[in-house]
Amino acid sequence: MKTIKAIFSDRTLRNRILFVVYILLITRFLAIIPIPEINGQALKGLLSESGSFLGLLNIITGGGLASFSIVMLGVGPYITASIIMQLTTVLSPRLKEMYQEEGDAGRRKFVQYGRLISLPLAVMQGYALLTLLVRQNILPEMTATDMTTNLIIITAGTMLMMWLGEQINEKGIGNGVSLIIFAGIVAAMPQQLSQYFLTFDASQIPTLVGILVLALAVIAGIVYVTEAERPVPVTYARQSRMGTSNGLGASTYLPLRLNQAGVVPIIFAISILIFPQLIAQLFSTSSNGTLVSFSRTLNELVANQWVYGTVYFLLVVSFTYFYTAVTFDPEKTADNLQKNGAFIPGFRPGVATAEHIGYILARITFFGAIFLGSVAVLPVIVQAITGLTAIQVGGTSLLIAVSVVLDVIKKVDAQLAMREY
Repeated sequence: MKTIKAIFSDRTLRNRILFVVYILLITRFLAIIPIPEINGQALKGLLSESGSFLGLLNIITGGGLASFSIVMLGVGPYITASIIMQLTTVLSPRLKEMYQEEGDAGRRKFVQYGRLISLPLAVMQGYALLTLLVRQNILPEMTATDMTTNLIIITAGTMLMMWLGEQINEKGIGNGVSLIIFAGIVAAMPQQLSQYFLTFDASQIPTLVGILVLALAVIAGIVYVTEAERPVPVTYARQSRMGTSNGLGASTYLPLRLNQAGVVPIIFAISILIFPQLIAQLFSTSSNGTLVSFSRTLNELVANQWVYGTVYFLLVVSFTYFYTAVTFDPEKTADNLQKNGAFIPGFRPGVATAEHIGYILARITFFGAIFLGSVAVLPVIVQAITGLTAIQVGGTSLLIAVSVVLDVIKKVDAQLAMREY
């Protein structure tokens, strides 16, 4: 209660939080405005049949797909564009320098490139999804004019959602894209729970209790790992009047988080997993025998829980390492310590310090990545044991929701600490 009182007594922080709520209400309003001529029953049937594919896609779109709204693609193309831009930093030293060393101006230019890539991606993904829905008889056959009109609508919806997410980043608090996805997850929970209890069977009570206990354990684990950090001792040289060092000064520590990447690897992995499933669904009704055979093979691979879980696990682990490497540079950190007259006891400033930080970061990231990957595939394992198809999507939603809430709480605490200072 003391923290809540402090939040609402700080005008700036209060306005930031209210702005986030305002933007999220707009996104939920947009997500219930449907495109006309949709067969709602057929869409519900497809969503239930394709559980993992369209369920995961619905998470990424912020719940827009379930109602086939004007923002049916949500922030999906923007996330894909972000993945492409992050990957290019590995291949292009110029882009890496722009992202990591040129400050706010470089980051703004980097983000602008991502926006430009989002537009053609939205057109391509929109066309693929519309074609899939037409072939599944959810939408009627469309003329070229109808297809173009619908593509313009949903592409504009995607760009609007992307802009709203960036407004949260600039004027609100927290990550805009993650919060939009979080809002979609929370908004869908009442309907999912009501559907579950309508078909509830008393014989499932032991299974339900076990799942609830597991969910609480997973939440506790996510909180514990997200908050965990490895302190690296740092000492600042004491400065004399003439500017020369005179013995040892203040001692502090450099906090290296066990999970530096947060929820981003999960979102990235889901975005990658959607593509082969979308292609398989798209080719399943093709008149070409080769494409149908390819689609059938791909569907069989995706339907195999072991293959799906293994690929999902490896993607989450890989993206955890990748995103940590992109967002945290040991060499830059060592250079900043040296410029500020700080050093890690027992290690020379410069290269030796960077190698030491990199070694520690690689070790703790390994445990963080394994935990994140294990939590991501745990619902797949539970689904294989219990046979409940709603568990997989629900588990992924839980992981994203808890991580987003923790991120927002941490940023609110940082704002309150800044206010105290």
